Amino acid sequence: MITPGFPTVFAAVLTTLFGSCFSAMASAAEEVNVYSYRKPELIQPLFDKFTEQSGVRVNVVSAKKGLVERLKQEGTLSPADIIFTVDIGRLSDVKTAGLTQPMSSDVLRANIPSQYRDPEGHWFGLTTRARIVIASRDRVADGEITSYEDLADPKFKGRICTRSGKHVYMVGLIASLIAHNGDAATKGWLAGVKDNLARKPQGNDRAQAKAIAAGECDIAIINTYYLGNMATNPDQLAWFEAVKPIFPNQEGRGAHLNIAGMALTRHAPNRDNAMRLMEFLSTAEAQQIYAQDNHEYPVKDGVVRSAIVNSWGSFKPDTLDLADVAKHRAAASKLVDVVDYDRP
Repeated sequence: MITPGFPTVFAAVLTTLFGSCFSAMASAAEEVNVYSYRKPELIQPLFDKFTEQSGVRVNVVSAKKGLVERLKQEGTLSPADIIFTVDIGRLSDVKTAGLTQPMSSDVLRANIPSQYRDPEGHWFGLTTRARIVIASRDRVADGEITSYEDLADPKFKGRICTRSGKHVYMVGLIASLIAHNGDAATKGWLAGVKDNLARKPQGNDRAQAKAIAAGECDIAIINTYYLGNMATNPDQLAWFEAVKPIFPNQEGRGAHLNIAGMALTRHAPNRDNAMRLMEFLSTAEAQQIYAQDNHEYPVKDGVVRSAIVNSWGSFKPDTLDLADVAKHRAAASKLVDVVDYDRP
C-alpha cells in the first residue's frame, strides 16, 4: 500500500540520488587519476604544484608492479587517466597492450623533442637519463674506457659488475646496440662483457657503485640519476666518491639515453584534466622540479640541471629515436638468454 506521503518522500530520494550523482560528476571534473610506477616522493611535488595552479586534485596509486595488469582487468571501468613509468620498454608495452590512446598537443610537441615521444602520440618522455659507465677512480685510468664496446675487451676480465641482463635498463642498452651494430655484433659484445664479469649479475644500479667502492669490481654500468642520488645521501656518499662517470661513444653516436614518461589511458574518465596535467609536466617549471629533486636530465631545452649533474659537464647523447630502440627489445632480451648472461 502506498502511503499518502510516498510521492513527497520518493521525490526527495530521487533528488538526493541525482544530486549525489551530479556532485560526484562535478567532483570528477576537478580531479585526475594517476597510476604510477615512480616513487611517490619523486612526483608528489609536481602534482602539488599543478593542483595549486589549476585547482585540479591529483589522485595517485603507486606500485612497483601490477598496474598494467590492473588496467587490463578494469577495462572500460578503470578510473586511471594517466600511467607513469620508466623505460621506453615499459611505455611501449603499455601501448602495445592497447591500454593507451593517442593525444595531440601543440604544447607537448613544442616542449618534448620528437625522439622522446611516440610518433602516434601514445606516450611522452618527461625526463631522460644516460646509461653510462662508472669506473674506480683509483684503479681505472682516464681514457682507458671510451665506448660501450670497450667493455668486451679481454683486458677487463674479472673487473666488471652489472645488474641482471634481463632488467629493462640493460635490455634498453642492448637494444640500442642492436640498432647501431646489428644482432651478430651485439651478441659477440654481450658474450664478451659476460666473460669480463667479476661476479654474477645482481642488485640494482646503486649496488654496482657499492661493489666498486668495496673493491669487488672496477667498472659498472648505471643510470646517471643514481649518481646524483648517492651524492646527496650521507649513507651512500662513499660509493659516489669512489667512482667517476664516463659518458661512452662521445666520438661516435653518443651515450645511450632512456626516459621516464607518461601515457594517456585508453578509457581516461577525466581526459581534459589529464591533458592539462600532462602539458604542465612538460613545462619549464615542472621540468625544473624533476631536474633538481632527482638529478634527471629535462627533456625541455633550456631547463637548468642540478648542480651535481652540471658538474659532469655536457655530453653527446645518442639521438636514435627511442621508438626505434623499443623495436629491438625482444631481440635484446633473447640475446641475454642466448649468451646465458645472468649465469655465473
